[in-house]
Amino acid sequence: MWKKRKEHLIPLEKSKKIIYLEKRGRRQEKKSVGAICFAVLAVLCLLYCLTIALFMGYGTAFFAVWGALAVVCGLVSFVLSRKRLMQKLPRVLKIMVVICFILGLLCFGVVEGLICSRFAATAQPGADYMIVLGAQWKNNGPSYVLKKRLDKALEYLQENPDTYVIVSGGQGSDEPVSEAQGMYEYLSEAGIEEERILLEDKSTSTYENLYNSSSLLDKGKDRVVLVTNNFHVYRGEKLAEKMGYMHIEGLAADSYPAMLPNNMLREFFGIIKDFWIGKL
Repeated sequence: MWKKRKEHLIPLEKSKKIIYLEKRGRRQEKKSVGAICFAVLAVLCLLYCLTIALFMGYGTAFFAVWGALAVVCGLVSFVLSRKRLMQKLPRVLKIMVVICFILGLLCFGVVEGLICSRFAATAQPGADYMIVLGAQWKNNGPSYVLKKRLDKALEYLQENPDTYVIVSGGQGSDEPVSEAQGMYEYLSEAGIEEERILLEDKSTSTYENLYNSSSLLDKGKDRVVLVTNNFHVYRGEKLAEKMGYMHIEGLAADSYPAMLPNNMLREFFGIIKDFWIGKL
C-alpha cells in the first residue's frame, strides 16, 4: 500500500511554489532606496518643467524634455518598488540595464565636464575679428542670453578698437527682425562704429553661424574671438576648429542661473548629435 502511495507522490522540485504574503499595517514592506530616489527625481523634473513653462521666458520647447524625464523616472520608480515584478525580470536584462545606466552616467559626466571646462573662457586682446553667435530677439529687444553676449562683446570691442565684429543670426518666425540686425542696432547705439560691424543674417544654427561668417574673414590667418554664453563656449569652439578656424578663442558671457540646468542638458544632447554626424 505504501508503494502505491509513493508512486503518486509529486517530486519536490515540481511542487515548489513561492508564496508572497502582502505585508500590511506598521510592518509594511519598505520601498527600495532606488525607487525612492527615482520618485524624487520624477517630482523634481516635473516641477522644473512646469516652472520653465509657467514662469520663465524660453526660446525653444526643449524644456518639455524635463517632462519626459519625469515620466521615465516615475516608471523606473514604479518597477523598482514592485518586488514581484523585479523577481520576474530576467537577470541578464537587469544586468544590461544597470550597465547601460552606468555607461550613460559616465558619458553624461564626461561631456558636462568638458562643457564646464570652458565656463570661464577669456580672450587675448588684439583679435582681428569677433563673432557674436545669435540667440532669440524679442519684440522688446534681445533675450536675456543674447543681451549677456552683446554686453560681453561690447566690453571687448571698446578695449580693442581695431577688432571688427560679425553679428550672426537669421530671423525666426517669432522674431520681429533678424538677430543680426537687432545686434547691429544694439552695438551701434552703444557707440561701436557702424563700419566695424558686419552682418550675417541668414543662419539658423550655431553651425551655420560659423560657416556663413567664415566668408567674411580668413579662417587660416585671422585671430577670431567667439562670443557666446558660458554653457555654449565648448561646443562653439570645437565646431569652429572642425570647420577650419585656425586661431579661435572663446569668450564666455554669463547665463541665467535658473535656466542653467536646462541649457546644460540641451548642450549635452547638442554635443552628442554634432559628434554623431561628424561636426565635432
